[in-house]
Amino acid sequence: MGASYKDAGVDIEAGDALVERIKPHAAKTRRPELLSGVGGFGGLFAIPPGKYREPVLVSGTDGVGTKLKLAFALDRHDTVGIDLVAMSVNDVLTCGAEPLFFLDYFATSKLDVDRAEKVIAGIARGCELAGCSLLGGETAELPGFYAPGDYELAGFAVGIVERSEIIDGKSIVPGDAIIGLASSGIHSNGFSLVRKIYEGRPLDPTLLEPTRIYVKQVLALNKQVKVKGLAHITGSGLPGNVPRCLPDGTRARLFERSWQRPDVFDRLQAWGQVERAEMFSTFNMGLGMIAVVSRSDVSAALKHLGEGAWEVGVIEAGTPGQEAEAIIEP
Repeated sequence: MGASYKDAGVDIEAGDALVERIKPHAAKTRRPELLSGVGGFGGLFAIPPGKYREPVLVSGTDGVGTKLKLAFALDRHDTVGIDLVAMSVNDVLTCGAEPLFFLDYFATSKLDVDRAEKVIAGIARGCELAGCSLLGGETAELPGFYAPGDYELAGFAVGIVERSEIIDGKSIVPGDAIIGLASSGIHSNGFSLVRKIYEGRPLDPTLLEPTRIYVKQVLALNKQVKVKGLAHITGSGLPGNVPRCLPDGTRARLFERSWQRPDVFDRLQAWGQVERAEMFSTFNMGLGMIAVVSRSDVSAALKHLGEGAWEVGVIEAGTPGQEAEAIIEP
């Protein structure tokens, strides 16, 4: 008998079986605008009729990074899909956009249907938390490309916002307040350093705590008060991400003692003897999302957000014409 695709390492039947297993997970994320189901060549999604005068689509894409290495080592695959969705929908959210749908890309050397289903069930759960539809995706079996048992994840989200309601930071002025929203832990950045620090130590399953999804909470906040700026705290931490939502000539001053952070950051800093500046430029340090509001709206914002939200800083005048910056006071 001649050579076959299956002999070469690609099992089309396993891929078809996975599609059938995905369908009930995707069904839980269905929005009324969804016009197609999982399994087609393309996903169809209608812009919500009558809701927008000038709708603007907002897109974001990301992966999970080397956090996947911990999932492999701990053989736990039910949470990294949430991370995947979170990284894109939280980015889209910073423009004030409501995520509409998400597509994923799952690639591995040899498809393990049970493991893949756990991953994609996590993706579907992330979509539920974000209020968006899992519109479709791609499963690729690439023998010889990845190490046995490894896989890669990537994905992207598309959201929508009224043109006149785009959050772009242009209205931010000195005196505005900075609200910080608690992270659930490390989220999905800095894991190359985490893995280096944990060399020779038993891995802690809490390291896989999934990235918090802020979509519903922040969209609801924006209906209560005017949110002037939003920053998703990912790679490069607070110093690198907060200025991205600020106009030139301003400076964010944050006060480290004004919020609580998970113990994992203190543990990483102590074990790795990591400098404070390095910690803040690598990790979220307990704040996964930053919102800028007028001073007069602070009380209403904190009341709406509840536990896990703090006033953490203030916007100041910076050097005229220069790029915005962020300073974190001890």
